[in-house]
Order: sequence, then C-alpha cells, then structure tokens
Amino acid sequence: MIELVKDALEYMNGQLNIIEKSLLLLSDEQTWTKINPGMNSIGNYCLHLAGNEYQNFVTAIGGRPLIRERSSEFTAEGGFSRDELIAKLKEVRSQSEAVLSSLTDEDLNREVAVPYDPGDWKRMKGSQTSEEDARDVRSIRTLLLRISAHYGYHTGQIVLLTKILSETEQHLSGNYH
Repeated sequence: MIELVKDALEYMNGQLNIIEKSLLLLSDEQTWTKINPGMNSIGNYCLHLAGNEYQNFVTAIGGRPLIRERSSEFTAEGGFSRDELIAKLKEVRSQSEAVLSSLTDEDLNREVAVPYDPGDWKRMKGSQTSEEDARDVRSIRTLLLRISAHYGYHTGQIVLLTKILSETEQHLSGNYH
C-alpha cells in the first residue's frame, strides 16, 4: 500500500476508534439527542461520515454506484442503534480499504468525478443543475486529504457531544486536552 493511502487510513482508523469509544459511553437515545434544534446528533454525524466516505472513496474512486441519500443523514432522528452505527462505519471502512489498497503512486494524481444527487447538489451549491453537472472533479490525492480531514473534524464534534451528554471526564482522543 502506498504511503499516503496508508497514512490516511491509519489516521481515519484512529478516528473511527475514537468514535466507537464515544458511542459505547452513550445509550441509543443519547446517540440521537440534538442538544439544540439547529445541531446534529451523534447519530447524524455517523451517518454523514459513512455516506461521505462511501461517496468519495467507494463510488468516486472505486466505481461503485452512488447509494447515498445525503439529506437523510441530517434529518434522521433514529433508526439505528449505536452498535448498528459502529457496524455501518466499519463496513464502509472495509470497502474503502479494499478500493484504496489497490492504488498506485501514479493514481494519486488521477482525477475522479464525485457524483452527487442533483437535489443534494442544489442544496449545497444553491443552483439549478443537470444530473451530469452534479459532480465534483478532484484528484485522488486531494480526496484522501479532504476526506481524512473531514473525518477528523466530525470526530471532534462527536467527542464534544459525547462529553456533554455522558458527562464523562475520559480523554476520548487519547490526548489530554
């Protein structure tokens, strides 16, 4: 496996471990608690991370069909237990690892089209678009960096919400902070 892929997956696997540790401190009800109507629940973040990773790695790089319903990731108010969310994140990671492990150094500069549902694209970009225009073209190198950073960003939100909801004093990230 090439170094950049190995580093990105190692980082994301560390973040997934933090998410799992966080979820195991919560009840299923707490996992879906929105502490403010304008915020997402931990369950929403888990669905979003799984959908985003699948869309960018498994679909865009791996060529599998887009099965993501991005807007439902944020409107869901349950439907998955914390254990099912962990399993979903791990299943997507397994699929991502299978796709990414076959990449070569030359592949890193190859551009791929990340497809979007036209409705999601319109909500994100605020414009009318045809189905063929609902895509973002990026190099694989850029996707590796952006998706791993995105994963870390939402992991931090999950950690903060876990600390608020569970009143834990554990250092979930493994670092004192």
